[in-house]
Amino acid sequence: MNKNNYFWATLLILGGGLLLLSNLGILTINVWGLLWPMFLILAGAWFLLGARFGYPSAEVEEAAIPLEGAARARVRINHGAGRLHLDDSAGAGELVSGTFGGGLDYRTKQDGDTLDVKLKPAQHHTFPFFVVGPGSGLNWTFGLSREIPLELEFETGAGETRLDLTNLQVTDFHLQTGASSTTVDMPAAAGHTRAHIESGAAAVTVRIPPGVAARIRTQSGLAAININQDRFPRQGKVYQSPDYDTASNKLDLEIETGVSSVNVR
Repeated sequence: MNKNNYFWATLLILGGGLLLLSNLGILTINVWGLLWPMFLILAGAWFLLGARFGYPSAEVEEAAIPLEGAARARVRINHGAGRLHLDDSAGAGELVSGTFGGGLDYRTKQDGDTLDVKLKPAQHHTFPFFVVGPGSGLNWTFGLSREIPLELEFETGAGETRLDLTNLQVTDFHLQTGASSTTVDMPAAAGHTRAHIESGAAAVTVRIPPGVAARIRTQSGLAAININQDRFPRQGKVYQSPDYDTASNKLDLEIETGVSSVNVR
């Protein structure tokens, strides 16, 4: 059986079973009111299970983008469903280097001393859950340069994202993610980093290295937000390190989230 058929078969069996129990008088709740939330829960679980166990079968391309003498870079990454793992492993003279499931389509533009780069899959996918499921994702494993300051912007879909920025000179960081499992290790020695994370139905973990002060603001809907207040005690509407004002390395972090689990430590 096609893997996507398992999703629909499970949904139909559960929905039909609930309706049968309601018609027999065993359940006295509004079954129709349960079907839509159940549908969303199963769809989210399908995405996350696929990210954990199923990806991918797409063709893999090796690619490298040279620095071209740039003194800084702006990198924008649009990634679909699948796994995205990033670190500081780009070689000398390279801005980007790694392997890209589904191929890589990129555009570069020199703007003064700044290299502007946009990355996206060569094979365009929107990955709606009713068309694809586990086994249809894109695996990207690549590194960025630790040689120059970076502005990073990520847009990710359903899947698993691991961003190790520890040794990168990230000055600005923006992440927008959907139904995903995401872990971000923030820079350890980048001076002042400004970060903004937007998440939907996601599990997000942010790790701030020892020695890095932080000021954290949150805006949330139906979210479970857990911030380590031993390091970042709450002060009114923000969480802030006691030494934030004098720290050499510090992070300004803003988190906007919906139905998510967010941990900052």
